[in-house]
Amino acid sequence: MKLIIAIVQDEDSGRLITGLMEKGFGVTKLATTGGFLKAGNTTLMIGVEDEGVSDAVRTIETVCKSRKQMMTAHSTIPGGQGSGFTSFPMEVTVGGATLFVLSVDQFLKV
Repeated sequence: MKLIIAIVQDEDSGRLITGLMEKGFGVTKLATTGGFLKAGNTTLMIGVEDEGVSDAVRTIETVCKSRKQMMTAHSTIPGGQGSGFTSFPMEVTVGGATLFVLSVDQFLKV
């Protein structure tokens, strides 16, 4: 048995959970926050039999596509008088998924 930990964008999580559950995968959802964009994302814990890993990964790849998005970046202006914050538009890539596939030594439901 494997445990897939999938970190996905909030925008993709609902469709992904539905897609995984339709294929019979058990999914636990955790609300998390990303460090770089400081934006909400979703971490899913997916229990998978060894032979189902590739099917689960394909489902994740199908739903979680990378895309470009404009966001406002904030920066401090160093110096004496008039120093402060400035902001400017910046294009970043969001979406996709970060996956960790871990071996499970034991699985219990109590």
